[in-house]
Amino acid sequence: MEVKNMFQKQAVMRKVLISLAPLLVFSIFLYGFKSIGIFIITFTLGIFTEWLFVRKTKQKVSEAVLVTCSLYALSMPPLVPLWIVGIGIIFGIAFGKMVYGGFGRNIFNPAIAGRLFIYISFPNTVNQWLNPRSLDGFAGATPLAMLKNGELPPLLNLFTGFKSGSIGEGSIILIFIAFVYLISTKTASYRSSISTIIGFLIMQSILYFMNLGGANPIYSLFSGSILFLAVFMVTDPVSSPKKNSSLILYGLLIGVFTSLIRTYSLFLEGTSFAILLGNMFAPLFDETIGKLKGGYRWKKIQ
Repeated sequence: MEVKNMFQKQAVMRKVLISLAPLLVFSIFLYGFKSIGIFIITFTLGIFTEWLFVRKTKQKVSEAVLVTCSLYALSMPPLVPLWIVGIGIIFGIAFGKMVYGGFGRNIFNPAIAGRLFIYISFPNTVNQWLNPRSLDGFAGATPLAMLKNGELPPLLNLFTGFKSGSIGEGSIILIFIAFVYLISTKTASYRSSISTIIGFLIMQSILYFMNLGGANPIYSLFSGSILFLAVFMVTDPVSSPKKNSSLILYGLLIGVFTSLIRTYSLFLEGTSFAILLGNMFAPLFDETIGKLKGGYRWKKIQ
């Protein structure tokens, strides 16, 4: 099969890829060949894994797998060994998506499923960080680690993305531009994104101002991957609820979970756990609020 005819065309997913493109390019600028290696392994094994599942039925690989691979790759630490990167994307596509029947039928976000699998399986190896553009290999503290120690990271670095962390989740400026594009093109719902941020800020403010162990809410919002999650993960049309009112509850729940996990667990970053917990509640929200009208939204984006 020719490459150009290999993929099932999905206009919505192509728009998401466009919004992710600046982050992919910026990650290469920050980490060079480390980012390129992660991208090559992720896209090669991710596409191949989905192809293995669909080839017998002569179906095409969905363009959604390119979005999954992009999100997964951007969430990778720069020092993670490439063989671990490969294991994670294979697990995410195979067990987070294809075992449920493929695109539109998966319960959990496959990029997050793969990310959490290696995060839990190889914690010491995955949690190694590198300062962007560093040539001596010095491992710098991430903004979340600084907040945990009572320090405040420079806001300018948080906005630009010049900080230690995952290779592509850090630039708030690029994430905001992507958000504007996705909302203006009606590719994503603002309800789940905004409610995630509100839920996070409310809970984080309670924990901070009541001296319950929470870090500064504003710095916490701009640190880690909470904004990346709110723009690209929470808005996933497959694993999120289908009704507008459900999307608001869904986002609030994920925001609150992220704040609580960050504050009280051993994991500095709580977004991956929060999104999977939110995925579990998504069908319940739709069923509780009322029956869906017009079928599931994923049918409209195939």
